[in-house]
Amino acid sequence: MAEELSRRTALKNMVAGTAALGVSAALPSFAMEPYKSTALKGNVNHSVCAWCFGDMELDALCVEAKKIGIKAIDLVGPAGWPTLKKHGLDSSMCNGAEINLVDGWNDPKFHATLIKNYTEMIPKVAAAGYKQLICFSGNRRGKDDETGLNNCVAGLKQVIGIAEKHNVVLVMELLNSKVDHTDYQCDTTKWGAELAKRLGSENFKLLYDIYHMQIDEGNVISNIKKYHPYISHYHTAGVPGRNEIDDTQELFYPAIIKAILATGFKGYLAQEFIPKYKDKIKSLRDAVNICDV
Repeated sequence: MAEELSRRTALKNMVAGTAALGVSAALPSFAMEPYKSTALKGNVNHSVCAWCFGDMELDALCVEAKKIGIKAIDLVGPAGWPTLKKHGLDSSMCNGAEINLVDGWNDPKFHATLIKNYTEMIPKVAAAGYKQLICFSGNRRGKDDETGLNNCVAGLKQVIGIAEKHNVVLVMELLNSKVDHTDYQCDTTKWGAELAKRLGSENFKLLYDIYHMQIDEGNVISNIKKYHPYISHYHTAGVPGRNEIDDTQELFYPAIIKAILATGFKGYLAQEFIPKYKDKIKSLRDAVNICDV
């Protein structure tokens, strides 16, 4: 059923894009460049994660992203900000203060380093005109949910005031612990939302990674509806495999994006799939088109 709906969506987009050119809509749905004749609808703020296109220079990725209509590049630190500014692109999710994905706020032995890093980075993010800075829970290493929550609260409270002062949002990413990030603690939306509730600040939110949460908990649309007040950012990728979000995988992204928009979401949706096809930029264009509901 999802495959058939995806084909219908592709055909609908193709008809809209080819009619103005007088080209027959009977051609295969992906035989044409999807952005040659149709502007994006403007309902979604599109972004793309730089690391997924790591074989491209950031400058070249920015050029291609702008052609597509993408407004921002995700997961770029201070060294890359001048390049983004040169191209008039936003840094939709800044990084560079975290230690890594496994040593995070849930372990007090990392607090001193993290507090120093975030205390220094938050003002830099604000001075550059950006709004969001990523953070991570870290791995459990035997800690139960309650211990991890308490440790995260104790550490993050040391920097949340700085984030509030500079109008920067600290955003903890939800990652799956079944396939890609074994032992990661913030692996369910419920746990992340509980952390946000305990911190009680609008300057702490969640990065809901659709790929990761499909693997760990499923019920993507239901959880988005339930927990959306705690979510400020979304990532995409195909399940399984983390590749293109086309009809080769199990998620039907148009319905998911419509559900996100229905919550009143005005933030960024960033493509974070790893292209497996030779023409990676076409894969990116197609992904944006699929999500541009």
